[in-house]
Amino acid sequence: MDSIMDENLAKESLLDFLGNIHSMSPELRAALYSHTYLQKLNKRHILLDIGEIQKSLFFIIKGAVRSCYLDSSGKDTTSWLLFEGDIAISVYSFFSQKPSFEVLETLEDTSLLVLSHDKLMKLYQEFPEFNYIGRILTESYYIKGEEKANELRVFSATERYQHLIKKYPNIVARIPLGMISSYLGITQSTLSRIRAKKE
Repeated sequence: MDSIMDENLAKESLLDFLGNIHSMSPELRAALYSHTYLQKLNKRHILLDIGEIQKSLFFIIKGAVRSCYLDSSGKDTTSWLLFEGDIAISVYSFFSQKPSFEVLETLEDTSLLVLSHDKLMKLYQEFPEFNYIGRILTESYYIKGEEKANELRVFSATERYQHLIKKYPNIVARIPLGMISSYLGITQSTLSRIRAKKE
């Protein structure tokens, strides 16, 4: 019974989130309700591996997910840190339906609402208003990507850390420092020095 309640609450939170972007017809809400399902995963579960095709996107209800890739020397670099309310997606793999260049991995025990690529495309075809919602979500993803790229180009290491802490005050308690430093584009020793100055 609890699992059914959890799933219903998760779906309602997603519908509220999407409904704040654009009003949805009862038919669209019902379709989203039926086409999504709740998945609870343990920490360090691989949602998507390099070379796999992402067949579903994941709305994070509770927990944390990171996106990472391996450079030519095999070094693991964290490209995104994602939390409640975020969408865990490899944009290239999901929308092209081609093999991914990155890994999606849970960093905590995580609850996700899952929507398959096929069902998303069907919703786009059947409900014009959902195309608008999808466009806004896609735009917000690219804006976040541009903001992160600009921070790496323009901001100092300290400024990048301060911005991250302002956005996610509890991140240090949730995410290993090595992943945070990788996300910020600095070494872990540099991150430790920045944190020491702030304490």
